Amino acid sequence: MGRKVYIESYGCQMNFSDSEIVASILAEEGYATTDRPEEADLVLLNTCSIRDKAEQTVLNRIDGLKHLKGRNPDLKLGVLGCMAERMREDLLEKKQLVDLVVGPDAYRSLPQLLDEVGTGQKAVNVLLSRDETYDDIAPVRLGRNGVTAFISIMRGCDNMCAFCVVPFTRGRERSRDPETIVQEARDLVAQGYREVTLLGQNVDSYRWNVDSRGR
Repeated sequence: MGRKVYIESYGCQMNFSDSEIVASILAEEGYATTDRPEEADLVLLNTCSIRDKAEQTVLNRIDGLKHLKGRNPDLKLGVLGCMAERMREDLLEKKQLVDLVVGPDAYRSLPQLLDEVGTGQKAVNVLLSRDETYDDIAPVRLGRNGVTAFISIMRGCDNMCAFCVVPFTRGRERSRDPETIVQEARDLVAQGYREVTLLGQNVDSYRWNVDSRGR
């Protein structure tokens, strides 16, 4: 029997889109997605840090998953996304249930990190990137309506507003190759989708320069 992953997403639509990228990366490792955490071998919470309430919701949810660990000691629990980037030390030290902490630019390293977790270690990768866009990964569409889909066209933000943590949790702005955006849209149309929304932390800042790869 193959392994199963349950992914729970919080916050902005970008997080939900990222969860589809994570599902695709894990599908290559033999993980099928499930809607039932009690069926999963791996539970991932894709988190938001934009407000304290959002973080508290996730912290409470981690505590609420304790019964699953009690039922299945081999179950692995990971925290992904912005909260992982901002609170990595607290998550590992104060939430003993957490096995894996992965920032939004480090999802490609999930297979290696899961190998580490499999040896009984805690695993962390929260390195930010100036050029990571996941543009060669075809997302596994987790939505059920088959009509509306999202395409991430850029990541990060350079505005450094005093009230916002996005530049620190999502890194600097970098844009995706337009050819990959168009191809993903074509693939969605071929699958029957009729509405596509372009995503980014700061979509109006999208720019692409062939010589400098988005910068």
